[in-house]
Amino acid sequence: MTAQPWLFAVALFGMSILLYSQAATIRAMLPLGIALGLPTPALIAMFPSVNGYFFIPNYPTVIAAINFDRTGTTKIGKYLLNHSFMLPGLVCSITSVSSGFILIKFLF
Repeated sequence: MTAQPWLFAVALFGMSILLYSQAATIRAMLPLGIALGLPTPALIAMFPSVNGYFFIPNYPTVIAAINFDRTGTTKIGKYLLNHSFMLPGLVCSITSVSSGFILIKFLF
């Protein structure tokens, strides 16, 4: 795990999808990251990956945004994992974690 610490970010993202809470995900997974010997700066860089609750469109704010939109641009597609928040959320999460890893390369 220490050779590819970004895999722990994928695990954090997956757990946040299931737990629907950033705090619960950190509380459950951060002790595992520490026990695996991941460096503290890497764990901090991975923090944005706990925002994966947008992935399955059942969070109340996502459903409300879809219902409030009268233009029809915010929608759930034909498949469950094909909605308006999918691509922006994934791009933001990947960019944030990547930026965190780039910053720790220069700062630590």
